Amino acid sequence: MKSVYMDDPRKQEAAMQRHFNIRLNLFFFSAFAIFTVIIVRLAILQFVEGPTLSRQESNLRVKDVPMPPMRGSILAAGGEKLAYSTPVQSLYLTLQKSSYSQDSESGKKNYEEAVALARKLKNAFARYGAPDKAMSEEDILKAMDLNFQTNNGFVPRRIKVELTPKEVAYFIERKSEFSGIDIVEESIRHYDKDRVAVQTIGYLKKFQSTRDLDWYDPIREAKNEDPSLQYTEEELVGFDGLELYYQNELRGKNGFKSVPIDPRNMANGIPEHTTINKNVQLAAQQAIMDQIKWVHTHTVSGKVHPHAKTGYAVAMEVDTGNVVAMASMPDYDTNLWQSGGVSTEDWNKIMDNYRNGTITPNSSGRSGHNFDSTVYLGSTIKPLSVLVGLNEGLFTTSDRYNDTGIAYFGRNDSSSVRNSSRHVYGRITPREAIIKSSNTFMVDMVGEKLWKKYHDKGIGIWDGYMKQFGLGVPTGVDLPDEFRGRLDYTDESETSLARLVYSSFGQQAKYTTLQLAQYTTTLATRGKRMEPHLVSKITDSEGNVVKEIKPKVLNEVKFNDAYWKEVIAGMSTNVSSAFSGFPYDFARKTGTSEQVGGKEKRDNGVFIAFAPRENPKLAVAVVIPEGGFGANSAAPVARKIFDAYDREYGLDGVPKKAENQTSK
Repeated sequence: MKSVYMDDPRKQEAAMQRHFNIRLNLFFFSAFAIFTVIIVRLAILQFVEGPTLSRQESNLRVKDVPMPPMRGSILAAGGEKLAYSTPVQSLYLTLQKSSYSQDSESGKKNYEEAVALARKLKNAFARYGAPDKAMSEEDILKAMDLNFQTNNGFVPRRIKVELTPKEVAYFIERKSEFSGIDIVEESIRHYDKDRVAVQTIGYLKKFQSTRDLDWYDPIREAKNEDPSLQYTEEELVGFDGLELYYQNELRGKNGFKSVPIDPRNMANGIPEHTTINKNVQLAAQQAIMDQIKWVHTHTVSGKVHPHAKTGYAVAMEVDTGNVVAMASMPDYDTNLWQSGGVSTEDWNKIMDNYRNGTITPNSSGRSGHNFDSTVYLGSTIKPLSVLVGLNEGLFTTSDRYNDTGIAYFGRNDSSSVRNSSRHVYGRITPREAIIKSSNTFMVDMVGEKLWKKYHDKGIGIWDGYMKQFGLGVPTGVDLPDEFRGRLDYTDESETSLARLVYSSFGQQAKYTTLQLAQYTTTLATRGKRMEPHLVSKITDSEGNVVKEIKPKVLNEVKFNDAYWKEVIAGMSTNVSSAFSGFPYDFARKTGTSEQVGGKEKRDNGVFIAFAPRENPKLAVAVVIPEGGFGANSAAPVARKIFDAYDREYGLDGVPKKAENQTSK
C-alpha cells in the first residue's frame, strides 16, 4: 500500500524546504567558522609571529657575515699607543688566470695583461691617491704575486691599503673595467714608529697561517656556534709577544656585515695597558746599541770586541713585578707585518732577531760567533752560591778562606780552576769572596763541600735552590714561548763533582735575561720571587677597568737574616767607571762568562743590580754576548736604565723629571 505522505505533494514540498533550510544553515555556520579561524590566524601572524617571520624573510635576502673586530690597543705606562688599529679601505685583486709565465704563449699574454693592469692602477693611484702612498708599477706587480710565492692559487692579493675617498669612488664606479678588483673595508695595525719593545709587543699574521702554532688549536677545534667568536681565515691574529698572549682580550668579538642591505658594524676589542715605560724602554734600547758600538773600538778585558752584535736588558720593579723595560737588540720595524706577512727580502733581514731575546734564544739575534741570547751567568751566580753554602752549613759568615788564586779538585787534584786574571786574594770572608769575585772560594767552599755532603745527590740539591730563585723554571711572565734555560749540570757525561764545581761560579747553566732579572729581584726582596708581568690592567673602550693585574709572589725562600745581610753587603763590585756620580747606594754583581767561539774562549758581559740597596725599587739585568767583562760592557747599560727610571718614577719615590720641571 502506498504511503499517504508520499502521495501528498504539499507535504512533500514542505519536507524538501526543511532539508534546504538545514543545509543552508550548515553552510553559513561552516563559512562563519572558517572565516573566524582565518581572522584569528591572521591576527597571530600579525601580532605574534610577525617579528620572527620578518627576520626569516630578511635572511632570505641578506646574510650576516662575521667581520673581524677592531683590535684593541696596547698602551705604554704613560698612555702612549704602542700598537693600535684604524679602519681603512683596501684594494684587493683576485688573479683571473693560473699562469703568468714567460715560457708559454698563454702565460706571456697573461703577464702582459697583468702589466697593463698594474700600469692602469698606478695611474689611478697617482691621480686620486695620497702622494705619500704612491705606488710604482714594480710595487704593484710585486703585490700581485704573479709567481704565487706568497699566496696560493687565487687567494685575493692586497694591492694597496688606506685608499682615499676619491680612489674608492673611482674604483667602485669603474669596477667593470678592473677585472678581479674588490674594495674591502678592514682594519690595519700600526706600531709605534719609535720601535718600542717591538719583540715584546709582538706582531700579527693571518689566521690561516697559524696551523703550526699550538696556541690556536683550541679555537680551530672548538665547535663554537657563537658567530661573534668565529675566526675568518684572512683576519690578522697575534703571532708573538703580547699580541699573542692577550689575543682573546685584544680581539674582542666579531661585528657583522649584512649583505647587501645593512652597513658594517665593527666591534671593538679591549685595550690593555702595559707596564712598559716608553722613555725607560727607549733609553735601554739606545744604551745597548751605543755600548755595542763602544766595545768595538774600546779595550775591554785587554782587547776590543768587534763580535758583540747583540744585547739584552730587563728592568723589573722589585715590589710589583712590573717590567718597565724589556730590550732585545737589534730590533726591527714591526709595521713590516701590517699585511699579515713579509716579503722574502724583508724576512732575510729580520729572521735572526724578530723574536724576544730576553725570554727565548730562538731567532732573537746572534753575536759574531753565533752566540744566542742565553749565556752562562758567570760571577753573577756567586751571591746565590754563597747563600747556598751558608744555608747548607758549609761555612759561616765569619769563616775565612785562604784564596791562593787556584783551587784543585777531582781524583788526585787532577783538575783546577783559577781566579780571573790569576788574582790571589789571601784570607777572605764570604762577603769579600763576592766582592772580589773569587772563583776558588766558590770551588772549595761551595761546589766541593756540597759534593762531599751529598755526593751524587748534590746536583738535585743545587737544582732545587736554583729553581727557588727562578733559574731553570718559567718566570710566569705574560708572554708566550718562554724558554726555561739550558741546565748543563744535568748532563751526566761529567762527574757530579765537576758539575757542582763549575756550577758554583756560573759555568754550568744558561738562563734568559728575564730569569736573571727575576733572580735579582728575589735577592732584593730577600726571598720573594715576584711574578713579572707586562700588562697592568685591561680596560674597555670607555676606560673602565675590566681586569687589573696585581703583584704576585710565586714562592718565598726562607733564609737566616744574617745570610741575606752578608750576601747583599757582598754585592759591592767596583763599577765606578759606569756608575760614577750615581746618587744611590745600590747592590750589584758583575759577571764575565766564557764560551768557545771560533776555537777560542770568548767573554760574555753580564751584570745584575738593584737600587737602592735599602728599600730597593728597581732590579736590572743586562747581557752583552761577546762584549767582554761585564763591568765594562753590560754595567753602563744598566746605569742608563736606572737613570731613566729615576727621571720617570724616582728610585727614591720622587720623579726627577717632575723636579726638573718645577725648578724651571
